[in-house]
Amino acid sequence: MSPADLVQTQLDAYNAQDVERFCAVYAENCVLASYNGDVLAEGVAAIRARHVNLFAAHPQNKAKLKNRIAFANTVIDHVERAPGGERFEVAAIYTIEDGRIARVEFAR
Repeated sequence: MSPADLVQTQLDAYNAQDVERFCAVYAENCVLASYNGDVLAEGVAAIRARHVNLFAAHPQNKAKLKNRIAFANTVIDHVERAPGGERFEVAAIYTIEDGRIARVEFAR
């Protein structure tokens, strides 16, 4: 699966609020972080817990892809999140290693 396909699988699972399919594309030691900032979750178990809570709190939440750039092992998605909670746009910068998402940084 190409890096862009891997990220699309993750986005589709996010929008379906399928936490198991969502987590299946992440490396065991993956990291979610703010761009050049704080770590939000470390390890697939923490990512799973974070998204179980997110999906429960915002069952209507969806992320709409506005643009994607894929280059080598990096994919950058510009997405808009809504409805369910605050509407906002974010750039998600994915690093792919060994066929899994190893790191995601969010620029907001």
